[in-house]
Amino acid sequence: MATLPASDTPESPENMPFVAPCRMLDLSAPLRWLRLGWGDMIRAPRLSLTYGVALMALSLLIASLSWRYGTIALYIGLATGFVFIGPVLAVGLYSISRQLGRGQVPVMGYCLQEGWHHIRELLVLGVVLLVVMLVWARAAATVHVFFPVESNPSLEQMLPFLGIGSVIGAVFTAIVFSASAFSLPMIMDRKVDAVTAVVTSVNAVLRNKQPMFLWASLIGLSVLLGFATACVGFAVLLPLIGHATWHAYQETIDASIWPQNEAADG
Repeated sequence: MATLPASDTPESPENMPFVAPCRMLDLSAPLRWLRLGWGDMIRAPRLSLTYGVALMALSLLIASLSWRYGTIALYIGLATGFVFIGPVLAVGLYSISRQLGRGQVPVMGYCLQEGWHHIRELLVLGVVLLVVMLVWARAAATVHVFFPVESNPSLEQMLPFLGIGSVIGAVFTAIVFSASAFSLPMIMDRKVDAVTAVVTSVNAVLRNKQPMFLWASLIGLSVLLGFATACVGFAVLLPLIGHATWHAYQETIDASIWPQNEAADG
């Protein structure tokens, strides 16, 4: 029986669309994702909290170094940068939720295996997010030049810096959120390139503006709560958001046309 050329096979990249279709979400969708994410934490508490404690330690290190050796501007810039690279750091949590969804008992070795299996795509997205973070850091430094503050500034002195810095930060955060909301879980789940995953993510966010704005607000609130608790809250909040992100992808993106990754099948 004759076989089709590689370019004509159903799984050939040339035959794949440039963007995966998305489903339309209702406003309560983010709350469902959080509920499902909490369920994953209950089913795999040891792995989830181990991951959460590791991320908490990293956030504490960033906060302590910037606070001890830098300024409030550096602290805000690094804290925001931590938010930018957070989606890449959460790939292990996606793997835990994925294993649970397949009826498996999650193990750390499998999480590491999946992370290594997708290292190329993760590095591509990681570099992109790092570049955005560096541009944001430069923008924050520029704002600090125009609005200098003392080592112990008053609230009145900080207001101009915080106001303009927040606007600039919101723009960069919106870009990163749109690009990473669904792209990393899609890369973990399907044989797809980073560009297609990012375009799919941006398309889904733009088509579901209200529920995704609510989801972004809930993530931002979680980050604020984490820093408000001296980063201790991140031990629970970051795993919760990571697991919920996986369920957000599952509900929103229809990637069935792309084959599943071999790491998931093996």
